Amino acid sequence: MEDERKKWEKLVEALEIEGIIRDSRVKEAFLKVPRYLFVEGRYRKYAHLDEPLPIPAGQTISAPHMVAIMLQLADLRPGINVLEVGTGSGWNAALIAELVKTDVYTVERIPELVEFARRNLERAGYSDRVHVIPGDGTKGFPPKAPYDRIIVTAGAPEIPKPLIEQLKPGGKLIIPVGSYHLWQDLLEVIKRPNGSIKIKNHGGVAFVPLIGEYGWKE
Repeated sequence: MEDERKKWEKLVEALEIEGIIRDSRVKEAFLKVPRYLFVEGRYRKYAHLDEPLPIPAGQTISAPHMVAIMLQLADLRPGINVLEVGTGSGWNAALIAELVKTDVYTVERIPELVEFARRNLERAGYSDRVHVIPGDGTKGFPPKAPYDRIIVTAGAPEIPKPLIEQLKPGGKLIIPVGSYHLWQDLLEVIKRPNGSIKIKNHGGVAFVPLIGEYGWKE
């Protein structure tokens, strides 16, 4: 564990030197919530590498640099209401919880990953604040809407309408949109007070497909 910790701290420092981690609060969250707590045992020795890693059900845990970029674009502040679509390992949701200091809602469609994430979150100490909801994340999660921020961790063919509807005026949605596999554009979608949206494109990314009624079909 001590060796894993040192390697993780070295990666976080490298991401800061490279200018990827620019927000001190994101750096603190990364140090407090290391990725090695959210991968299977056989991959723990690779958790400090800045690349995606396999998780159950043929999915992946994102590269640390991509997670940092998306969290910084989301501009997460204490007390805001956040929805994550695509729980995966639970790592990103734990980082969000660390940044907003309140409950976080995250939707996962794959039952195996629902249980995997819940186990990881319990081990890391976030099971009381991160609520993993089984279901179709392209429909959002109406019971806790509207949201200040929505973060989608899979690539969509277009922006799901329910996510826009569940976003507060002045709120922000971070989502990859594009092809089923390579590539997508990382979009920052801002909802204006009158309900219209403004979109900023932050360049090419590669995510697993977002499957659901308002995403890709299986």
